[in-house]
Amino acid sequence: MKGIINALDNNASVRDEKQQNPFWILVRKEVAGHIRSWRFIILLVLVVLTFWGATAVAMNNIKDTVAKVKDLESLFLYLKILTTTEGTLPPFHVFLNFLGPLLGISLGFDAINSEQQNGTLTRIMAQPIYRDNLLLSKFVSSLLLVGTLLLALSLLMVGGGMLLTGVMIEVEELIRILCFMLLCTVYVGFWLGLSILLSIVFKQASTSALTAIGIWLFFTVFYQIVVNMVVTMLTSGSGELTQMQVMHLNEIILNILRLAPSQLYADATTTLLMPSVRSLGPVTMEQMAGAIPSPLSIRDSLLIVWPQLTGLLAATLLCFAFSYYLFMRREIRT
Repeated sequence: MKGIINALDNNASVRDEKQQNPFWILVRKEVAGHIRSWRFIILLVLVVLTFWGATAVAMNNIKDTVAKVKDLESLFLYLKILTTTEGTLPPFHVFLNFLGPLLGISLGFDAINSEQQNGTLTRIMAQPIYRDNLLLSKFVSSLLLVGTLLLALSLLMVGGGMLLTGVMIEVEELIRILCFMLLCTVYVGFWLGLSILLSIVFKQASTSALTAIGIWLFFTVFYQIVVNMVVTMLTSGSGELTQMQVMHLNEIILNILRLAPSQLYADATTTLLMPSVRSLGPVTMEQMAGAIPSPLSIRDSLLIVWPQLTGLLAATLLCFAFSYYLFMRREIRT
């Protein structure tokens, strides 16, 4: 009788494995490969140490503030943990503006070309697996790891704040923090999609990694310098500008700078984590007249950051669409 039961259990397990979607099998394989790799472990340690250093500095300042302030509901305590700094270390969202691209690039720069160089791509495609499942599993598995990491860090931050201050988190603060983590995941996803695209374009993993880092350095360091130089050259002979012309020029410069993913991320995180921010562009004194100096609701803040979020999503989908097109047309048997 036991032998029959064991045989039935074995048959059921074999049947379940056959009925499993190949896509989720590939996702589990990629997640397991990332978790066991030294590259991801080093990046994980770096992100966790950065988070611990930035939040520790902020919590030391906030403990003194909590002891002095009586109206804690309007303090946005847990948002200040992510934005407060002493000057020795920048806040955590500024750190993520720097570490997020490195995290995305490191997880995707050798996604396809390393498989082809090792000869495993041909063996994988010999199985009953679609090409789009393989490409999508590379992207989804890395995003799952990044999202899980950011969610765990946010929950640790909330729990540590409750233990140190004894103040319960407000619902609006929790929603803002979760939206911030979602935005960070999308930001990392853009650089992940770009690095996967470069891993398809270039045959060598080192070439794709250097190209991705070069693009990141251009948008992070040199893009603003180039834009300011071009604008200065164009406006040097126009004489003195009026107030409206200066505002119009600043608005044009800001829109050009928003072509950089780092600028979109900075604008969105500033609005989500600082409810007092009411506008992301230049504002005249006439527009400020009559404005009530109160924090915005979460709905109004989301309406302000919606263009930035859709811009990052569109850029990510565009990179993945190019990756899909090139990978579906590639000859993988050679």
